[in-house]
Formats: sequence, structure tokens, C-alpha cells
Amino acid sequence: MWRNIKRAILGEEIDGKLPARVQDAITRQQTQSEILIAWVQVFIVVTFSTLYALSPKTFAADAMFAPVPYALMIYGLFTALRLLLAYFSKMPAWFIALSVVADMALLMFLIWSFHIQYEQPPSFYLKAPTLLYVFIFIALRALRFEATYVLLAGASAAIGWLVLLGYAVQIDGGMAQITRNYVEFTMSHKILLGAEFDKVISILVVTLILALVIVRARRLLIHSVAQATAAEDLSRFFSPEIAAQITHSESWIEPGTGESRQAAILHCDLQGFTKLSMERPANEVISLLAEYQSRMVPVIQKHGGTIDKFLGDGILATFGAAVPTAHYAADCLRAMEDLNKEAADWSRDRTAEGKTAMTVRFVSAVGAIVFGAVGDNSRLEYTVIGEPVNLAAKLDKHAKDEKATGVTTRDTLELAKAQGYTPQAQLELREGRHVDGVKGTVDLAIFRP
Repeated sequence: MWRNIKRAILGEEIDGKLPARVQDAITRQQTQSEILIAWVQVFIVVTFSTLYALSPKTFAADAMFAPVPYALMIYGLFTALRLLLAYFSKMPAWFIALSVVADMALLMFLIWSFHIQYEQPPSFYLKAPTLLYVFIFIALRALRFEATYVLLAGASAAIGWLVLLGYAVQIDGGMAQITRNYVEFTMSHKILLGAEFDKVISILVVTLILALVIVRARRLLIHSVAQATAAEDLSRFFSPEIAAQITHSESWIEPGTGESRQAAILHCDLQGFTKLSMERPANEVISLLAEYQSRMVPVIQKHGGTIDKFLGDGILATFGAAVPTAHYAADCLRAMEDLNKEAADWSRDRTAEGKTAMTVRFVSAVGAIVFGAVGDNSRLEYTVIGEPVNLAAKLDKHAKDEKATGVTTRDTLELAKAQGYTPQAQLELREGRHVDGVKGTVDLAIFRP
């Protein structure tokens, strides 16, 4: 029962120790908050200084002490130092705590100085509306999402006001100024202890409420940062489009759910990789794969393609599946042209480095596909299913027979042209080709470098 009450008040608990990357993300958020706090303080200094300069002075010209300019100057210098530290170094906890206390100390000093400035008894400053500024400074500390500094600000304000109250009561016959008459209190310099304690209680209650809000908000912040970090990590294992599908899904993703749509399928294959992988050391094989994928993947993504999966040395990409578009076929063939150029450049680079030149083949097909999640609740995978996927796989085997680095169907080419594609590469049309596993014949378009 107590745990339920605690959860209702403070929010969901944080399970276990946070990973270092999550802690780093939260630290970055807090650093940005400190910069924001420092700029707000700069704004306060500028605003107060402007108001003081423009406002008429109600105290006598021969007053023995006018502390406002000095207080603002000290506070301004301290704020400038704080702003520099916020930008150029990590502020230690003790300095942040010191700045909290300094805020309240300067404010209380300013309020205390009123009775000297206006040549009145100490009880005079107890009626200063400037006390309301403590709530600004307390609220300012909420920007960091740490309840500790909010509590410190509230405690400093409450203690500071009690000290000022004690000073007013003890100095210059202040005990004689105490009254229980509210009307007399409001119409004179009399001190009503209950009214002063009400101010302290208000400060403490507001502080506690803000601290509670911060505790709940901080837990939510940590959960949100953890989720965002997980989503960022997720995008390294999935394409950005798939990661977005997962993180922004409005309902729980269940296996067996999918959508039908028109899309283009692109398959990339590294020729001779199987044999090479059996002859070369494992590290060299993996290094070759990483080099190959680092050259091909950016080109695919540049044209709006989504990496569906890596199939050993194969790359299965889709256009218009994860994110439907009206120009999926055109994007696919533009990508094929650029991939052919990139593969030729990669082969030349390897030759110049004294390495074995590699040949990459690209095939594509278009048509109706089903895009969705397959697997079970313990292991899900977004994938594409349909005739274009099967045809692309079969064309990959056929591309070697055609002695071509790029092969697509005539239907794909015509649809791409209708969607705005203008071929830049040399294309050869080959009609009535027999492709293993495909009934009848297929009209093909062959890309030449």
C-alpha cells in the first residue's frame, strides 16, 4: 500500500543503475539548463538595473546609504562568472549551491538595506514587496530538474526572512513594535508575527510543491532520456524509417500486422564473396563487408531507400515500403545508377591500394508488397513480402548470366520513367529472357557502367 501511495506521489521508480550513456544525456540536459538559468539571471539583472535607473527615487538625496546599485553590481558580476562557467566548464555542485545561497543572500541584503536607505526603523523592510522575488529565484532552480537546489533555495529564503524578522524585533526597540492588531499592522510600522510566519510558511509550501513536481518531472525526464537513447541505439540496428515506425507507433506492435502497398525492391550482391570468405581470415572478411556496406548504404539512403536487412554480403533495400511515396520506382533506379558509379569507384580505390577489386551487382523489381512485423512477441522483425522480393532474388542469380552489374525489369523502367526518372546510364533492353524460378519470360533492362 505504501509503495502505491509513494508511486502516486512521486511517480514511477527508476529501476537499477542508469547506463552511462543515459547519465551523460541527462548531464547534457542539466548543463543546458544551467546556461538557461544563467541567461535568465542576466535578464533579471538588466531588468532590475533598467527599472532602478528609470524609476523616481523616493528616498532623500542625502540618504546615508543607497545599496541598490552596489547589490546589482555584485550580483551582475557573480552572474557573469556563472554564465562563463556554464559555457566553458562543468560547474561543481558546491558552486551551484553557493549561487543559490548567493541569490537569496543578495536579495535579503537588498531588502534589509531599505530601512537604512529610507531612514526608517527595521520593521519598515518587512513590508517590502521585494520579498516576492524569492519565488522567482526558487522557480528558477526548477529548470535544472533537481529538487535539491529548489529545496536549498526555499530553505535559504525562509531562513533569510526569519533572520530579517529577528533583526527587526531585536534592534532599536523592535519588541515594542509587535502587535496583534491586523489593522494597526497594515497602517503602521508595527510587526505582526503571524503575518511574517505566514510568509515563511508560504515560501516553504511553494518550495515543497515545486520539489515534488521536480521529483516527478525528473523521473519522467530520466525515462524519456532512456527511451530516446534506446531509440537512438535502435536506429543503429534498424533503418531510421523502421526505428521511427517502432518508436512512434500509437499501439503495441504485434506480429502478423502489416500493410499492402506498391514499392520497389533493390538487392545488392558482392560477387565472389562466398569463395573469398572461405579463403581469407575472419577479420579481413568482416572488414571487407564493413567497407562494402559503408560505400553502398549511404547511396541507398540518399535516394530515400530503407535498408530492410543485411543478408551476408547481400543488402536488401526497399523504396516506398516503410515510407510510402509516389516516386518509389524512380528513386530506386536513380539509386541503382549511383550505386553502379560508387561500386566502380570502390573497385578502383581497392586496386590503387593493392587490394583485390570487387564487383557488385544490383537488381530491382516493383509491384505490390506487404510490409509489416513478423516473428513472435519475443522477437519481431519488420520486413517486406511479395512477388517483387522473390523476383529481385531470382534476378540477382540471373544478372551474372547477363554479365551485367545492374538489372531491372522493363515494367520497373517504364514505371520509373512515368514517375520522372530520366536514365543517365546506358540501358539495353532484352526481351523474352528466361529467369530461373519464374514462369514464362521476363523483359529486362540492363545497366551498363
